[in-house]
Amino acid sequence: MKKHIYLLAAFLGLGVGMTHAQIQKGSVLIKNATVLTVTKGNLESSDVLVQNGVITQIGKNLTAPAGVTAIDATGKYVMPGIIDAHSHVGLDVVNEASAPITSEIRMKDVVNPTEIGIYRALAGGVTVSHAMHGSANVVGGQNATLKHRWGSMDPADIIMQDAPRTIKFALGENPTRVHGRGNGIQPRSRMGVEAVIRNGFNEAIQYKKAWEKYTLAKTQKGNTLTPPAYSERLQTLVDILDGKIIIHCHSYRADEIYMLINVIKDFNIKKVVFQHTNEGFKVAPEIAEYTMGASVFADWWAYKMEVYYSTAYNAAILQKNGAITSINSDSAELIRHLYHEAGKTQRYGGLTDEEALAMITINPAKQLGIEDKVGSIEVGKQADLVIFEGHPLSSYAVPQMTFVDGVKYFDRKADREDQRLWVAATEMVEPIFLRANEEAHRCMQDVDKYFEAFQGAFEKEKH
Repeated sequence: MKKHIYLLAAFLGLGVGMTHAQIQKGSVLIKNATVLTVTKGNLESSDVLVQNGVITQIGKNLTAPAGVTAIDATGKYVMPGIIDAHSHVGLDVVNEASAPITSEIRMKDVVNPTEIGIYRALAGGVTVSHAMHGSANVVGGQNATLKHRWGSMDPADIIMQDAPRTIKFALGENPTRVHGRGNGIQPRSRMGVEAVIRNGFNEAIQYKKAWEKYTLAKTQKGNTLTPPAYSERLQTLVDILDGKIIIHCHSYRADEIYMLINVIKDFNIKKVVFQHTNEGFKVAPEIAEYTMGASVFADWWAYKMEVYYSTAYNAAILQKNGAITSINSDSAELIRHLYHEAGKTQRYGGLTDEEALAMITINPAKQLGIEDKVGSIEVGKQADLVIFEGHPLSSYAVPQMTFVDGVKYFDRKADREDQRLWVAATEMVEPIFLRANEEAHRCMQDVDKYFEAFQGAFEKEKH
């Protein structure tokens, strides 16, 4: 009996150790590589020294300190870890489609660190992704910025705890068909989407004033004022108004993009990033002046009516107009070759190597508010690095090793046939989709029932 108790205690102790293990910080010296710093030019035949997860030296003929592994990268390229500003990797559930505003929802509470997509992203050189709520709501849930520390069983380990808070907004057909046609409530039109946003912010302003009045009154003698009812939903909107949360807004059409710019000007909101932004090139100067830029597809459009029109020059036009521009995936498959997507901006727009690479490194870092930590190879930054065989913008480039905080999480030569942490007994073959349509990305996952509810009525609707 005692033996069984001891074994159980040991097993539980091991489980606690696995669940709450301290985040690893690695040390490594990468030698003789072409170092693509992104922000400070290219360094030929140079070394990068990483100590305790941080880049400490960049130069030539550096010597590895005692106990630090040296990697010969002669003939190879080293670039910052790729950052995907729009992803759903690491999330099993994406949409809480029960109301037009669900700002109290937090994606960090449902992160799945064992999803194989995280490892596959590492194989494509992606070290950070933005795990976003879907686009079924006008104001959706709060997103989570993930570090791809593959192998941990603790969701907290892969969440970038020092990243600013972000939240998902959505314009256009997704919220109107879910709520207007699906639930019979506002918004049913693009004007209704604007009204939901304005009404939400105005209600949040009144909520904030009520709490300010109560806070002041409770310091006064004889006060009998009761506190307002606390609302996580409204408090989150207050935090947006106070500049504590960055909005990432699903958008396609130029008219709705311009509409939201006018809304944020009226409420003095500065921290907004447009997502998808297929007609962003039409309002590029306004996006550059009033927002934190746009995160776009390289060449996806025409998969539904509101995104019928776009151009592969979109990213380059935005960039040339001064808008911070990034290339994203919104796909567990596309995330594995974002360096190819960035390369398309050279074919369609003639961007330089530095400008193209910035769209998958320092620019998305700026849009997530983490540019002081990652996104370029600089002394003092976190050591998220990728070693490439071939220049990353070449169609022949192949990632060889990927490091997060100086720890090697992917090595092509040591890659096992099956890297899954958990294997589902019911899933014999993993689904593979070789098409680019709305179902290929996951912004509308989990809302099928809403479409089924109004499908018949919609087909009979007169236009």
